[in-house]
Amino acid sequence: MSIADIRQTYQKFELLESAAAADPYTQFDQWFQQALHSEVREPTAMTLATTDTAGRPSARIVLLKDFDARGFVFYTNYQSRKGLELAANPQAALLFFWPELERQVRIEGPVSPVSAAESDAYYASRPLGSRIGAWASPQSRPITHEALAGRVAELTRELGDDPARPPHWGGYRLEATRVEFWQGRPSRLHDRLVYARDAEGDWALGRIAP
Repeated sequence: MSIADIRQTYQKFELLESAAAADPYTQFDQWFQQALHSEVREPTAMTLATTDTAGRPSARIVLLKDFDARGFVFYTNYQSRKGLELAANPQAALLFFWPELERQVRIEGPVSPVSAAESDAYYASRPLGSRIGAWASPQSRPITHEALAGRVAELTRELGDDPARPPHWGGYRLEATRVEFWQGRPSRLHDRLVYARDAEGDWALGRIAP
């Protein structure tokens, strides 16, 4: 079978302006709750796209850890590739894909670090192994398997059962300025509703062609 012949028919739902929420955060919450209560394997998984100083893009999967009207929160090593790229260009895009619901959500906007208190609270909620790992891993830098295992063992002994958050690790919040909700439809005539923030900070809703 040719790759070009692989096709999926989308027909589970439709997305109309008359049923859309007044703002994208409310609409996202509605879809997210449906994803949580459906058979979506990784409802919090999202692609994070950043760019380097030359404008070259890179993308990876991260996990959503919080969201509200202020934005969408994820956590990482500030010295990782994505952390360095966000320091140089604090603009990013997020993409959720929930194939079981035939839905995508695309989110764009500026990114800034969350408060130290927020990062501390989330770090303290992580399993001990993940907290040790945040100290042990020089994320995105070359390392051998043996060296990483050695760092984990050493830091496990040194840091004990309640390590503090590493200064190089914490959260980011993406404040949405544009959010697209994509609902798969038959014949590739997908529903695409876009919320865009105007100069006054209000949201305007419109439909774009599939």
